[in-house]
Amino acid sequence: MQLQLALDLCTIDEALAMLREVHDLVDITEVGTPMILRDGMAAVSAVRRQHPTMTVLADLKIIDAGEHEAALGVEGGADIITVLGAADDATIRGAVKAAAQHKRMVMADMITIDDVAGRAVELVGLGVDLVCVHTAYDRHVTGADPLEDLMSVAAQLEPRQMAVAGGINEEKLMQVRPYQPAVVVVGGAITSAPDIRQATLRLRRIIDHDCQ
Repeated sequence: MQLQLALDLCTIDEALAMLREVHDLVDITEVGTPMILRDGMAAVSAVRRQHPTMTVLADLKIIDAGEHEAALGVEGGADIITVLGAADDATIRGAVKAAAQHKRMVMADMITIDDVAGRAVELVGLGVDLVCVHTAYDRHVTGADPLEDLMSVAAQLEPRQMAVAGGINEEKLMQVRPYQPAVVVVGGAITSAPDIRQATLRLRRIIDHDCQ
């Protein structure tokens, strides 16, 4: 499992400061949708400049103009681009085409999808590299978590094709770990912690336990 750090509710300077503390502990840095809405692809480029060898994900959540918007993410320095699983198949194909031309990856965000497992199979067939089971931020207050959807997707896909996001903390990571998704996305459990390095270390130890 790879640890993806989601940087959402912060400025570029705040994001870079957090990365200076934990960059050696994370595998993927996600420049989140709120950052991109505020600062554009400059946010992605700033992370790329500070950490030229790090895997960077641009959480564009593409819903239309797949090839064009994915190309913008690639030009900004992203290694992974996100599309919404709810997007039209033509949009998905366009994003996959643009990413593949530059040997980049596409992650599909399954937020709001009803038949998560069925759509996951379709998306992999369209060339998507990773399917991310995701509990929406606005649903966290209801206690919702992505584990049920992850279980259904795990019955259809290989672990290397799966990612999981949405309120992941140490407790939920322990529940996710048996399914061994390729990527585990963590945001607030790190970025809102009093000591973000210690918080990241604790999560890292849970992940690395299965690698020993």
